[in-house]
Amino acid sequence: TEIYTLSLHDALPIWFEEFPAPERRIFCNRTLNLRGIQAVGFDMDYTLVHYYIKKWEERAYEHARLRLLERGWPVEELRFDPDIGALGLILDLELGNIVKANRFGFVKRASHGTKMLPHTEQKAIYARELIDLADSRWVFMNTLFALSEACLFAQVVDLLDEGRLRESMTGVPIGESGARPPMSYVDAYRLTRSAIDAAHMMGELKAEIIADPKAFVVMDPDVPMALMDLRASGKKVLLITNSEWSYTQAMMEFAIDPYVPNGTWRDLFDLVIVSARKPDFFAANAPIFEVVDEEKGHLAPVVGPLTAGKAYLGGNAAVVEKHLGVRGEDILYVGDHIFSDVNVSKKIHRWRTALVVRELETDLESLYAFRKKQAQLSALMERKEIIEHRYSVVRLAIQRKSAGYGPQVDETIKELKAHIAGFRDELKEIDAEIAPLAIESGQLSNKRWGLLMRAGNDKSHLAHQVEKSADVYMARVGNLLDQTPFVYLRSPRGSLPHDFGPEGGSAREETP
Repeated sequence: TEIYTLSLHDALPIWFEEFPAPERRIFCNRTLNLRGIQAVGFDMDYTLVHYYIKKWEERAYEHARLRLLERGWPVEELRFDPDIGALGLILDLELGNIVKANRFGFVKRASHGTKMLPHTEQKAIYARELIDLADSRWVFMNTLFALSEACLFAQVVDLLDEGRLRESMTGVPIGESGARPPMSYVDAYRLTRSAIDAAHMMGELKAEIIADPKAFVVMDPDVPMALMDLRASGKKVLLITNSEWSYTQAMMEFAIDPYVPNGTWRDLFDLVIVSARKPDFFAANAPIFEVVDEEKGHLAPVVGPLTAGKAYLGGNAAVVEKHLGVRGEDILYVGDHIFSDVNVSKKIHRWRTALVVRELETDLESLYAFRKKQAQLSALMERKEIIEHRYSVVRLAIQRKSAGYGPQVDETIKELKAHIAGFRDELKEIDAEIAPLAIESGQLSNKRWGLLMRAGNDKSHLAHQVEKSADVYMARVGNLLDQTPFVYLRSPRGSLPHDFGPEGGSAREETP
C-alpha cells in the first residue's frame, strides 16, 4: 500500500524537471499530438537561426538609408531606432501612421511618423475606422524583418511633414501639365520599401553577416539538440527556407555545427530545400532542382523521386508530401512569418503549424515581474465594478422615486443622494490607486506599444492572427527540447465573458 502512495515525482530520477517555465513552453491554440506527427519542417531565419534583432535591423536600415541618400533624400542624420516599431503593428499608408489594433480591428494606440498621438487625437481619427488587412492601405508587420522598414517609414513621414521631400524625389515623370503630383505617404512607403527590399535582395547585407556571423547570430545549443530528439524519435526533419543555398550553408554551419558531435548540420535533416519562394511554395507548382555542387551551388533538374539527405532548390509542398508519403495533417511546419510560413501552409495543404515569436520571451518576463501588481489591479477593478453597480442601482432608485413609477425604496431622495456621494468618493479613491498600475500595465515590455499580444484589455490584432493561423506558438525552437517529441499539447478551455471564476467576467461579491 505504501508503494502506491508515492507520487510520480518521488519515483523519478534527479535529472527530471517539472513542467517548463512559461518562457520555455509551447502554447496551444489547437490540440496537437506531437506523437502522431510524422515530419517536422523548419524555416531558417528567425526560426532555427535567430539574430541579434537590433544589430540585423540596424544594418538593413543603414543599407536602405544609403540608397535613399543616393536618390538625393535628406536622410544624412537619420539613425535606426528599434523602439519606433514592434512586431504586430500596422502601417497606415494613407495617413502616415503606425497603429496597434485589437482583435476586432479597432485602433488602440497610434503614432504619426515618430510621434505618439494623444488618445483624444487618435480617437478622433480612428473612431469610425476598422483595420482591414485586405485593403492595401494597411501593411501588417508580421515579422521582425519589418522593424527597420517601420522605423525608416516613420522618419520619412516626419521629413515629408516638414516639407523636406520634393515631388521630384518620387521618380514619377512629369505629366502633361508640366508638374509632378506631390509626394504622398503612400509614395513615401513605396520608395522606403523599395530601398529595404534592395538591401535584402542585393546581397550586401547577407555578405556582411557571412563575413562576421558572430556579430549577428545568437547561438543556441538547444536547437540542434531538439532536432536530434525529433529525428531520433522517428520523425522526418526538413529545412524549407527562402534563403539561397550559399547563405543557408553559411548560417547553418555557424549556428548548428558546433553542437553536432561527429557530423554537420546536414546530418540532422532528411531533406533540405532552399530558395523555396514561400508563400508560393505552398500555393504554386514550381519545378525543383538538385544542388549538385554544394561548394559552388550548381543545380541540376530533378528527374524521378527525391533522394533523402540531399539539398534542393525551389519545388513545392506537393513534391514534399509525395516524397515523404504522408498527408498534410501529419506534417508540422515551424516558422516565424504568420502569412508565408503558417497561414498559407495550413490553409492550402492543411499542414499543422507552429509559430516562433521570439519577443514573446520579453512579454512573459514582464508579466511575471508584474504578477503581484496585476493581482492588485484585478482586485481593484473588481471592486470598482461592484461600486459602479451599486451607484447605478441607487441612481435608478432616485429616478423612479422622482418620476413616481415602479418599485420604490424606503429611503428618501436626500438619503439616496448621500449614498451616491459616498460611492463617488470611493470610486475616486479606487481610480487613484488604479491609475498608476494601469499605466504601468500598458507599458510592459514596450513603453510605446505595450505587450505584443494585448491591446488595452483585449487581444491584439497580432494575437488574433496567431490564434487564427498557428496551431501552437512558442518563443524559440529550443522549447521543443523542453517539451519533448512526445508531448500532447491540449488547447485550454476558451473563456467567455459569461463564465464564472477568475477567467470569466461574471464576478460576484460573496459578502453583502
